Amino acid sequence: MPHETRPRPFAHTVARAVAIAMAFALAACTATPPYKPPAVAAGERFKEAARWQPAKPGQAEVDPSWWRLFQDPVLDGLQAQVLVNNETLKASAAQYQAALATLSSAQASLYPTLNLNGGVSRSANALASAKGTSYSTSGSLASWELDLWGRLSTTADAANAKVTASLDDVAAARLSVQSTLAQSYFLLRNAEAQGALLQRTLAAYERALALTRERYRAGVASSADVAQAQVQLEATRVQAIEAQSSRAQLEHALAVLLGQVPAQFSLGVTAQLPTIPAVPEQLPSALLQRRPDIAAAERRVAAANASIGAAQAAFFPALTLSANAGYRSSEWASLISASNQFWSLGPSLALAVFDGGSRQAAVGSARASADQAAASYRQTVLTAFQEVEDNLVILARLRQEGQAQTQALQAAQANLNTVTQQYRAGTVNYLSVVAAQTSALASERSQLDLHNRQLAAANLLLKNLAGRP
Repeated sequence: MPHETRPRPFAHTVARAVAIAMAFALAACTATPPYKPPAVAAGERFKEAARWQPAKPGQAEVDPSWWRLFQDPVLDGLQAQVLVNNETLKASAAQYQAALATLSSAQASLYPTLNLNGGVSRSANALASAKGTSYSTSGSLASWELDLWGRLSTTADAANAKVTASLDDVAAARLSVQSTLAQSYFLLRNAEAQGALLQRTLAAYERALALTRERYRAGVASSADVAQAQVQLEATRVQAIEAQSSRAQLEHALAVLLGQVPAQFSLGVTAQLPTIPAVPEQLPSALLQRRPDIAAAERRVAAANASIGAAQAAFFPALTLSANAGYRSSEWASLISASNQFWSLGPSLALAVFDGGSRQAAVGSARASADQAAASYRQTVLTAFQEVEDNLVILARLRQEGQAQTQALQAAQANLNTVTQQYRAGTVNYLSVVAAQTSALASERSQLDLHNRQLAAANLLLKNLAGRP
């Protein structure tokens, strides 16, 4: 006759308890308020967009490798290195891994914890002179809280939103480091260009000094002219030394950004500033979708909203389930048998009746944190719009300044040529030559600085418009 298999009492009871719990969970409504991202009026287009010279219409958005628009292979190579070696990015990535671990811990609380135990014990009775050995093996369910009111799931939702925010933080840190690297690189090339200009100027001033000395020996120039030429030459030499010092410090800064000690890093001198790129035109709504700092702020609002639900769930009773089952026998051979089986099942329901207002305070704190996160989100959006608008107007103004500066430089160089010829003819003194030299040098240095400022503004605008890679 075939043996009939019946569900064991323990397994049957656990199944019924779990089924009842699932029914309660499906019927229960979550305590989390409905989430909607904070509303921000983005506008149809940027205020300063009309002033700025956008790229070709085919370029609909900023490429994640936005620095390539500067068309500098050396900068491209440095950007590839910084993503691998920068210590700030490594720290940001570690923070993301910590957030992932926190999420895993929060998600683990949704599932039961099962333990397996086994043991053997030896006992003796002194009065009866009896000794005995006991064997046991068991499995236990350690206080599994059934998530009837969504406290555990909302806590996990908050942790998940924080993980996404942390990932966006990594992207924002990457953009910041890339922008800092580009700006440091532009400053270094500007220092090189300034140094090259000053070296050319020094050669011209040395020729002017030699001319003045010849005129002095010929009796057509005074010793004051020679002294003025000498002062002009040495003052320019000091400026050239300062440019070299500035270039060295910027090279050190690049080394640190690349995760290297300055002694291990060097960059070849080109004295060439990159070209100023045209920046693709963007809509304000695209900024809300692309900026990782805005995305991170929005996810923190979602996390704070989920935390409200976790705090409110504390007002509902907590149902926990604990169970234990196994075998116990004094004989090893017959340990696993129906007669030696034992089990226990213990559901418990706990509800705090009076807590001095701590739960209400927790809800109030969670709501305040959500309000704070929403305000931070709106401020992040407003700051992002301001950054874009500022750099749009800076680029437009610098383009106009560049045109005026080119004309000023041409006029200063023409004036220097004229005054130099007049000095050779003896119609003006050397003080006029010094003034013309100073004006021409200042105009040329200003043009280099203006080009560098345009690069900086384009760099910041691209960084502000760029999104995740």
